[in-house]
Amino acid sequence: MPLKVAIQMDPIEGVDPTADTTVLMAWNALQRGHAVQTYQPESLALEDGRVTCRARPLLDVAPEAGAVPRQGDPAMLDLAAVDVVLMRQDPPFDMAYITATHILEHVHPKTLVVNDPREVRDAPEKLLVTTFPGVQPPTLITRDPSAIADFRARQGDVIVKPLYGNGGAGVFRLRPDDPNLDSLLELFFAASREPVIVQAFLPAVSRGDKRILLVDGEPAGAINRIPQQGAVRSNLHVGGRAEAVELSARDRELCALIGPELRRRGLLFVGVDVIGDYLTEINVTSPTGAQQLKRFTGVDATALMWDRIEAMRAP
Repeated sequence: MPLKVAIQMDPIEGVDPTADTTVLMAWNALQRGHAVQTYQPESLALEDGRVTCRARPLLDVAPEAGAVPRQGDPAMLDLAAVDVVLMRQDPPFDMAYITATHILEHVHPKTLVVNDPREVRDAPEKLLVTTFPGVQPPTLITRDPSAIADFRARQGDVIVKPLYGNGGAGVFRLRPDDPNLDSLLELFFAASREPVIVQAFLPAVSRGDKRILLVDGEPAGAINRIPQQGAVRSNLHVGGRAEAVELSARDRELCALIGPELRRRGLLFVGVDVIGDYLTEINVTSPTGAQQLKRFTGVDATALMWDRIEAMRAP
């Protein structure tokens, strides 16, 4: 049965059609005969329990180089009148993002919101991992400089990054002899009232940071993201290189551990990051990597997502 789909995202004309996971999601939806509209979260409105947005019909989109999406004219859309909303705008996970989850709760689950907006709000990506004992490298979350100094003295080589950051922004490696910890914390805490996350540096990152995509708690496949020579960050848009990789026994063990909880929470499309034997993040906002996974393995995680959504929406 054709579905009415609304995708909450950044402007589609500004994304890379050959790399963006949301483009692949939209393309698959159109191929299946679903009606797709896109809108930006800024246009969400809540009045007397009714949630509307200013949306544009998506007439055509393709995950191909040079492809330009074709869209219809904008018009007001009542989100109670659609079957599925994909919440796919990029972080930061700030109050604007959190407010959007509150608004979308007014239509979910009658309108299926993927991922469940309450669970997205309750599962910040670097915090959700902490609910699974033993899967993380040594990790500290705080804004107490003395606690950070003590942790660094015990761990030596550490990574410091914003707790609610994304895309590798603001990630620093501090070796044991690096004198810049105090100055770095001053910069972080002057810019934000939030804690930072400090983790023991994992040398295995030189061999790659695995992105595993899970659909309804089951692993669809993985890609490996290799940092540039001498770099720490492996995120693709800051210079990391994607390559094919198989799921290891440890990867499957980690997925089996977290998968049932992701399914219970209604986190249907998730990307987890694994370095060596450790799980570092569980990405639930707008996980990426589906186009690279399809290119390397032929597995389309977004098609698996639509299979599951269609089964959930079947009469």
